[in-house]
Amino acid sequence: MQSFEIDKTDVQRIKTALEGDDAELELVLKEYHPSEIAILFEKLEQEDKERIINILPTVVASDVIAEMDEEHRPGELLINLHPDKRSEIVEELDYDDATDIISQLEEHEQQEILEDIDEEDASSIRALLSYDENTAGGLMNSALICINIDSDKKSALDEIIRQSEEMEEFYTIYVVDEHKVLKGVVSIKDIIKAHADVKVSAIYKDDPIYVKAELDQEEVAKLISQYNLTTIPVVDDNMKLLGRITVDDIIDVMEQESTEDMLKISGVSEDEELSGNWQEAVKSRLPWLIINLATGFLAAGVVRRFPNVQVAIPAIVAYMTIISGMGGNAATQALAVTVRRISLTDLSDNQAYRTVLKEFLIGLINGAVNGIVVGAFAFFYDGNPLMGLVLFVAMTGNLIVAGLSGAGIPLILKRVGIDPAVASSIIITTFTDCAGFWLTLWLATHLLLPQVLSHH
Repeated sequence: MQSFEIDKTDVQRIKTALEGDDAELELVLKEYHPSEIAILFEKLEQEDKERIINILPTVVASDVIAEMDEEHRPGELLINLHPDKRSEIVEELDYDDATDIISQLEEHEQQEILEDIDEEDASSIRALLSYDENTAGGLMNSALICINIDSDKKSALDEIIRQSEEMEEFYTIYVVDEHKVLKGVVSIKDIIKAHADVKVSAIYKDDPIYVKAELDQEEVAKLISQYNLTTIPVVDDNMKLLGRITVDDIIDVMEQESTEDMLKISGVSEDEELSGNWQEAVKSRLPWLIINLATGFLAAGVVRRFPNVQVAIPAIVAYMTIISGMGGNAATQALAVTVRRISLTDLSDNQAYRTVLKEFLIGLINGAVNGIVVGAFAFFYDGNPLMGLVLFVAMTGNLIVAGLSGAGIPLILKRVGIDPAVASSIIITTFTDCAGFWLTLWLATHLLLPQVLSHH
């Protein structure tokens, strides 16, 4: 199945159907998957969304709301529905999806929704709301299938059938004791193949991979990826089974974490919504730009220390901007790779050392190659071999600085407890600008300036 992208034809078709009666609109909506309707909602007004949700069957409506991106306010859509329709949708949602949506609302709105739904569902959602949304507890779904370790085959199958009636799908059957302490897992295949008198204790697999409720969601994603799991159980400090996290939730986490890292490296706060208005964007970006401006004065201060060489050799000003710019690009490359490595695994001291050494060698080689190019250009264009040598050394040196800072700075920040994706880009830009300007102008002062002055 191909991915669905918003098309003007589809949007216009929905809008045209909205002008007609409910029967016509319902007929058109049947041709779209719930996830496609959720995408189309991005182009519709709030009242149109509410009308569509009210027309759709509860099962489909709940899927549509669950598929909506957080930035498009599914919680706001939910709270504006008639209480009866709203309750039907919430009770149809998986507990983790319902919790994610309800958590977007004000506390009094949350209570309004929870008071109208089934008490068992409300209790489960309240329990999930107590966890930080970026932890395993905030990510998990408390709906799962678990059987007692002392059950026989018939009792286990009966329990699986009973519990699965309220679930769309399940990947794993968890084995627990009478206190609901996690003991292991068992597959439905092993239960079916077992003899009638065999107990679960004889066929289950102990030592399961699990996570504690307080574990950060990014660490959960690493575990599921590392062990190729489709689901992972969540337990408390006493190993009591609380819920499960499925791979579809982890895909969302990985997308979210990648987006956050990309925005942070660009100097944009993770709090800025991709579809937010200009006021939110300015509030998010301006502080980082002010900080960047302050560091820019450092680079300007370096340039101001060499007035004589700039007056005597005007061409050097043009070349030094190339060298600092190349350093910034090279450092960003090293930073992106290093931040990605840090996000995927905790680097040991040896791995960190090897990462910095690798970027040093890359900087040396890339610097030398680019230094030869810019040096050769200066030699032939300006007719000055010494100018070519200055630029070669400055380019090589600055790309070495770029590699060292691009890899070393995020590792240092990580070690001292600062998010490397947030602060690294501004620091490395300062390093490469200052190093590029200083190397070029210092070398020009000591090698080129005497030559120029001697000719006068």
